[in-house]
Amino acid sequence: MIPTRRLILLFALLVIPLLLGIWQPDIADIALLCNLLIVAIALTDLFISPSPNQIDVERTISEVLSVAAYNPARLSLNNRSNTKIALTVHSEPGPMCEVDRLPQQVVLEPWKEKKIRYRVRPLCRGASELQGVYLRFPTRFGLWQRHQLRPLVTAIKIYPDIRAVAQYELLAKQNRLSELGLRSQHMPGQGREFERLREYRYGDETRKIDWKATARKRQLISREFNVERNQSLVIMVDCGRFMRNQTDGVSYLDRALNSAIMLSYIALGQGDNVSLLLFSNKIERFVRPVRGKPGVQSLLRSTYDVQCSDKIADYSYALQYLTKVQRNRALVMLITFVTDEMQLKLIGDHLQLKSLPYLPLCVLLQDVGLRKMADQVPTTDLEAFYLASAANLLTGRTKKIAMMRESGISIVETQPDQLTERVINEYLRIKMRSLI
Repeated sequence: MIPTRRLILLFALLVIPLLLGIWQPDIADIALLCNLLIVAIALTDLFISPSPNQIDVERTISEVLSVAAYNPARLSLNNRSNTKIALTVHSEPGPMCEVDRLPQQVVLEPWKEKKIRYRVRPLCRGASELQGVYLRFPTRFGLWQRHQLRPLVTAIKIYPDIRAVAQYELLAKQNRLSELGLRSQHMPGQGREFERLREYRYGDETRKIDWKATARKRQLISREFNVERNQSLVIMVDCGRFMRNQTDGVSYLDRALNSAIMLSYIALGQGDNVSLLLFSNKIERFVRPVRGKPGVQSLLRSTYDVQCSDKIADYSYALQYLTKVQRNRALVMLITFVTDEMQLKLIGDHLQLKSLPYLPLCVLLQDVGLRKMADQVPTTDLEAFYLASAANLLTGRTKKIAMMRESGISIVETQPDQLTERVINEYLRIKMRSLI
């Protein structure tokens, strides 16, 4: 309990007659009696006011949360006293989260329950706990503030952003996928499964012309086929130390895993097999090929607790491991972040997998801070030096990427916040052109 300003002010005012009592002893006696009276009133106030233990607190939140997303939570407060309580409530977020819409003030009627809704935003993935709840309210006469830290530990698991999957499903049903940055496109392919007949279009292959239908219609008619299904997609995610870089408080690794989960969900919906390889200087985690949309749950459970290593990623070791576990033809998508030309050269040397049945695709996250520095207008010599250094790094990176593309390596450069839409659109483009 903490004395309020009201109680402190009362005692402060009685100091004045006590000082006057040096010259007038009668005044001092009266002031002393008033002090004793205030003490008695303050103790009575404590005695007749409800205790924090008379407030029941229960937290309701999903066991699984999405990283970097606002997840709903609820506190149920039950007043088991005969007194109305003006309560202030706050919740400890724990080491890996932050809370929104707290603290809140609520009035609890006697023997009534009230619910407080707030949001929890995890900052990184893994297993964590939400800590206790703070309760504070004034006593009946307002002379004290009673407070208590209620132990209320709630275990949670923080996964990649699984709410994006539900958002995708909702927008797909409403035909509004463009809001996610996905280009709407029909998916005809070079597969073997016949889909429909249509009018001949300039550029159609001659072997696709249906001559019987052409004779009946007296105009050129082409056959259209569905895209191939049951193909393999391997998503390789760099978990090295450079993936600790952040934008808007979210690490590049978390953004990469969010995109990998979303891409996996779409690929599984296309009928393909998806496997996930997380690596640094060693293999952090390998999830064997899964099939069907429920398979995304296996990917989530297997990767939610993987964190960035303090070592540099070893691309050679990761690809050597991949050749042992993936022998069939597959689209191999590498999501990584590099800072200089030497690392790009390493990636280029190891992605030239001409002897293996892989279609490699390198997804490079851009350095937002470096790009911002290069776009600034310098005002001092030091700022000009920084700008020139940043521009030199970006120029070297651009030249090396151009050389890698000339050597036949497919590369996608993207800002971290646009990663999901870019990898999905690239996957759909590859499927549409039947490159796998």
